[in-house]
Amino acid sequence: MKKILMAAAAAVFAVSGAASAETTVKLAFIDALSGPFALTGERGLQNFKFAADYFVNNQGGIDVGGENVKFEIVGYDGAEGFPSPKKSTLQAEKALGAGATYILQGNSSGVATAMSDFVAKHNRRNSDNPVVFINYAAVVPALTNELCNFWHFRFDAHADIKMEALTDVIAANESVKTVYLIGQDYSFGQAVAAGAERMLAAKRPDIEIVGNELHPIGQVQDFTPYARNVKASGADALITGNWGGDMVGLGKAVLEADLGIPVYTYYAAADGITGLFGEAGVGIISQVTEGWGPNPTEEFQAYHAAYKAELPDSDINQPRIINAVGMLAQAMQDAGSTNPKDVAYALENMEYESMLGTKVFMRGDDHQAFQNVYIMTHTNEGLPTNSEGAPLDFDNSGYGPLATSTVEMASMGIETTCEMERP
Repeated sequence: MKKILMAAAAAVFAVSGAASAETTVKLAFIDALSGPFALTGERGLQNFKFAADYFVNNQGGIDVGGENVKFEIVGYDGAEGFPSPKKSTLQAEKALGAGATYILQGNSSGVATAMSDFVAKHNRRNSDNPVVFINYAAVVPALTNELCNFWHFRFDAHADIKMEALTDVIAANESVKTVYLIGQDYSFGQAVAAGAERMLAAKRPDIEIVGNELHPIGQVQDFTPYARNVKASGADALITGNWGGDMVGLGKAVLEADLGIPVYTYYAAADGITGLFGEAGVGIISQVTEGWGPNPTEEFQAYHAAYKAELPDSDINQPRIINAVGMLAQAMQDAGSTNPKDVAYALENMEYESMLGTKVFMRGDDHQAFQNVYIMTHTNEGLPTNSEGAPLDFDNSGYGPLATSTVEMASMGIETTCEMERP
C-alpha cells in the first residue's frame, strides 16, 4: 500500500542526495477569481499554494527519479461574472502555452465537464505533451461515470456519495415529514435535487417533497422569495447544494425568514457563511463533507496552525486539496517521472494515508476518490483545536463544523458506468 505521512519534516518529501537537476512543475489553478464566487476561488488558490509550499517547496523539493522537483501554482480567473466554461478553457489554453502540465479546477461542475473534454481533446492532438486535470471540487456524478476520461481525477466525493450520507441522517430524523429543495440551475444543482428525490423515496417513502426550486447560478440578488416559499410550504427541513455567493445569499434569507427548521447542506461552512450564521446556525446547519473527523491527527493540527500563522484571514475551506497535492507528489515519486501520463498511471488505484486521518483510494476504473465522509454540525462548543490550541473554526468567528457522524470509506462499492480508454 502506498502511504505518505504529510508532516512538515516527512522523510518522503526530503531531497535525496542523488537528486541533481532541478525541475519546476507548473500547475494552473483555473477557477472564479472575480465575481460572486471569487472568495471561494481565492481560498482554493491559497490552499493549493500553501500545501505546495508546506509539503514540497519549503522542504527543498522532492526527489523524482534523481531530479529535484518543485511546484509552481499560477492562478487564472475562469469567471465571466460567474464560473464560465468558455473562459476557463481559454485560460487553460493560455496556461498550457505558458508551460503548465497540470490543471487544477473544481468550482462548478459545468466548468469541470468542459475542462475534462478540453483536456481529453488536447491530449489526443498532443500525445507527446499531455496534461492531467486535477478536479478537487466538481462533484456531478457524470464526470466519473458516462463522461469519464483517463486524464481526469476527482479528489472529492461526488454528489450521490454525499447525498447517500446526508439522506441517511434525514431518514433517521423522525420529525422530518416534508422537505424543500433549493439549488443552482446547472448540472450540480440538478444532480443534488435528483439524488435527494431518489434516495429519500427509497429510505423514507413517507417523506413528501413539498418544493423543488432551481435558480440561475450567480444571478439572484435577493433570495427572500425562495425563503418565503419554504416557510409557506410548512416544510420540516431544507436541502440545498448552494455554494459560494449563492449560499451566502440563501443563508441571509433563511435567517431573516426565521424558518426554524434544519438545513442540510453541502457547502455551508467558511467563505463568510459560518460567520453569517453564527449563533443562529447552532442546531440548524448540517453539512456533508470530507475533511478532518472528530479527532484530527497531530500532523493536521500542526498544518492548520502553520496555515493560520501565514494566512490568518483565510481558512482550510476544502481539505481535499491537501490530499490532491500529497497524492500528486507521491505519484511523481512512485513513477520516477513528472510526465503527466506516467503520473496518471501512478495515481490509478493509489491507496494513500492522509494526514486528515482517513485512507484515500483513487479507483482506477473511473478515477473517483473514496474516503471517509462526515456529517458536520455548526457549533461553537467542543470544536477540536490545532497544535497551538486554537479552535478549528471558520471566518475567525468561533464557530465551525464538528463531525457528529462518520461514514467510513463512503460508497466504496458504488458502481460506475465509466468505460475508460487508456493511452
